[in-house]
Amino acid sequence: MTDALAFASITALAEAYRRGEATPSAAVEACIARSAALDDEIGAWQARYDDDARLAAEGADRALRSGHVVGPFQGVPFALKDIVDVEGRVTTGGSAARRDRVSPASATIARRLVAAGGILLGKTRTVEHAMGGWGTNQHMGTPWNPWDPRVARAPGGSSSGSGASVAAGMATCAVGTDTGGSVRLPAAWCGIVGLKVTEGRLPTDGIIALSHTLDTPGPMARSVEDCVLMLEAMLGREPLATERDWRRRDGLFAAVDAGARGLRLGCLAPAEREGVDPEILALYDAALERLRALGAQTTPFALPISFEAMRDRTGAIISVEGYHHHGALYEDRSAPLDEDVRARFLAGREVRAHDYVAALRARLEDRAMLLDRMRGLDAILTPTVATPPVPVADIDQRTTPARFTRAGNYLGLCALSVPSGLTASGLPGALQVIGRPGDEAMAVRIGAAFERDRGPMPRPPMS
Repeated sequence: MTDALAFASITALAEAYRRGEATPSAAVEACIARSAALDDEIGAWQARYDDDARLAAEGADRALRSGHVVGPFQGVPFALKDIVDVEGRVTTGGSAARRDRVSPASATIARRLVAAGGILLGKTRTVEHAMGGWGTNQHMGTPWNPWDPRVARAPGGSSSGSGASVAAGMATCAVGTDTGGSVRLPAAWCGIVGLKVTEGRLPTDGIIALSHTLDTPGPMARSVEDCVLMLEAMLGREPLATERDWRRRDGLFAAVDAGARGLRLGCLAPAEREGVDPEILALYDAALERLRALGAQTTPFALPISFEAMRDRTGAIISVEGYHHHGALYEDRSAPLDEDVRARFLAGREVRAHDYVAALRARLEDRAMLLDRMRGLDAILTPTVATPPVPVADIDQRTTPARFTRAGNYLGLCALSVPSGLTASGLPGALQVIGRPGDEAMAVRIGAAFERDRGPMPRPPMS
């Protein structure tokens, strides 16, 4: 029963609580037990709040016993990436230089999740100041990707601990942040679902900034519907309104059920398929075939600007704004900082103001061109990452795995990563659904239709 609760969906927990078949305390204990058993090897947690989580769970138990139902997120054990402030708690931003930084106030999204009844288990590890897509951290520790018990593989970043903790059943769901793919990359490589919301849809106060233009917090969970439930809480919707929509299958929950029939979906043009790992391409093509069998049409889509060009323009914006926020720290050669990350931040001081402003203006023009070319299409489909999770020993820190994900940030779009299956060696691949700004419903609709047809994903070997 312990493992069943640790891997239960948010919806399954909500139903079990209401039927009296499980309690928030039992679900929290299941996650704590798994963390105690596994995290010495996986290393997903920066800090665990076991005692406080138990106290919160006891309160949720009593509320449910008394008939006080808050909503479907009530009693759900969740994790926060350690760049999200919680008042009175240390928020390191993944940096040894900030081991003693106590948060003065809680981020809005953290307060909303607790107000919806969620139970905070702790903070998860991150790439230092969220500046990197591989998931590595020289001083604070790199989480072990739970899909390979023998070889240390990249967990994806920067929300590395969030991805690993959910994949291994140490948390039901987790908050990540996405500036160039940092929700979707660890979701893809850890075999879970991650939603990058439209730019500006969720508040970023109380979150250590990387790029104030591009930063977007987002939910990470083991199913599309769980991401929707978590998003509703992060948006600050009245919990009983979420409960009503969930029960009646209205709002975003109607999109979860809508299927793919009649949709027109853009897929990679031949030139964009070059350089993608053959097994990832095979999983991608199989996903397209599933969606066609469900009644969707797919057509190669020629972007007005290549994914590689958008990757590079996004990188310029991130480096300039990252240097603005953290440059003084990274100029201090005595500070205990990740040297791979230091190089990325210091690159920002070399970008001319003219080039930075040009990049900001170009993204608006490129967005307008893309949306114009997308007329008649409902969404664009790509692999989330071009390769399976790579061995940490083989990572080239001068590069990024965010080839396909940065476009969503650069253009201010929404995007969903959903597991597409496993390679022959048992490593996860993922499908990315890119939607128009504000059209999370379409991304959810496509991802959920594919997920249902794909069937359940197995648990990773280290779970």
